[in-house]
Amino acid sequence: MLVLYSDVSENNAPTVIYKGSYIDVARLLSQEGDLGLSFMELASKLDGLPKREKAYATGKAGTVYLCHPFLIHSGQAHRGITPKFMAQPPLVLRDELSISDDVNFSPVERPIRLGLE
Repeated sequence: MLVLYSDVSENNAPTVIYKGSYIDVARLLSQEGDLGLSFMELASKLDGLPKREKAYATGKAGTVYLCHPFLIHSGQAHRGITPKFMAQPPLVLRDELSISDDVNFSPVERPIRLGLE
C-alpha cells in the first residue's frame, strides 16, 4: 500500500510506478526456483527487465494505492516547496500464496499467473 498523508502533486516527489512490472518480476522469480532471490539479488536484476510505462502516485491526502507486492516502484527528487508525507504499510495475505491450478485465485495470485503463461 502507498498511503498519502499529504497532498502529492508531480512536484512533491510522487512515487514512480512502473505499470505491469509485477508480471516481469513474476517471470524473473519463476526462473529462480523455490529458493527465490533476496531483495538485493532481485533489485540487481531489475535493470534487465523490459522498460515499462511510468505512472505517478499523486493525489489528495487520504489517497491509498493498493499495489501488487511485485510492483516495481521508486522514489524521486522533491521539486516542490510543500513536504510530502506518506507511508508504505504492508498488506499481509490472509492465506498462503498459491499459484497452482485453481479457479479461485486471489487478486495477488492472478497477476503472477499472467507472468507465468
